[in-house]
Amino acid sequence: MKLLLTSGGVTNASIRTALERLLGRPVGECHALVVPTAQWGHPMCGPASVRGLVAAGEGSPHLTGLGWASLGVLELTALPTVGPERWVPWVRAADVLLVDGGDATYLHHWVRASGLADLLPSLPDLVWVGVSAGSMVMTPRVGDHFVEWSGAPDDRTLGLVDFSLFPHLGLFPGNSPAHAERWARTIGGPAYAIDEETAVVVDGDAVEVVSEGRWVAYGT
Repeated sequence: MKLLLTSGGVTNASIRTALERLLGRPVGECHALVVPTAQWGHPMCGPASVRGLVAAGEGSPHLTGLGWASLGVLELTALPTVGPERWVPWVRAADVLLVDGGDATYLHHWVRASGLADLLPSLPDLVWVGVSAGSMVMTPRVGDHFVEWSGAPDDRTLGLVDFSLFPHLGLFPGNSPAHAERWARTIGGPAYAIDEETAVVVDGDAVEVVSEGRWVAYGT
């Protein structure tokens, strides 16, 4: 699996170029599934924000509205009730998963509980495009600063990369550079703070920061 880990999605030409490099062809030739699940775990998200992500004609210009050949919805909370014989072919037929933000610990729970975590290692060509929590879920820890789901046992996530992510650098009062520095001191490993114009690209063992904005590396 190949990863495009962003804070705000595909927000500029540099990130789009990186995405199409991972895909191996233009966005318009690729089939996408959007995963809105993380939104249900965050108190600031809900039906209106999910609708804005997936509704026809209202998709995010930086994620679902990029001009995909086809776009479907993969809701992880539903997968255990329909069985892998139905949903596994959906994922195998996709070129890319568009994994939106919300709460990373809630998303982590459902990536595992749905069975998707077990399937991912068998999909080396699948591209995972994360936004905020959709990116953070791939890291070992998100830090207590980003845990909003009351059911989270701790701040651990999938750990499919060896660094952590602090998204939305400079965008909100609680995401200032000073907050990022304090967060990095508690995270216990390498980390990046990234703004809305930055992505971390993971392709095999290669890790690259692509940015038209601001980012900071800690302990890398």
